[in-house]
Amino acid sequence: MSPIPASSGTTIRHRLNRGGNRQLNRALFTIAMVQAQWDGQGSAYLARKRAEGKTPPEARRCLMRHLAGVAYRAMVADAQVRNTTHMSGAA
Repeated sequence: MSPIPASSGTTIRHRLNRGGNRQLNRALFTIAMVQAQWDGQGSAYLARKRAEGKTPPEARRCLMRHLAGVAYRAMVADAQVRNTTHMSGAA
């Protein structure tokens, strides 16, 4: 999900890095598209990014990065709960 520079002349742009975990990237893309179509928060996020002047592909990439952060924070929180439960059960 890390962007790479794709600038030309005075236009400063970034594009999607095609490397990395392709299955994870595809899953995030699918989640982003479902969010954009069916979830009010996802479509509002895209509308906000479009209002900032981003192109539709740039806005989708922003949504995918946002969703990756949400998923990561959920996994970290889940791991912390498991560790706390595991530690308290061992005592």
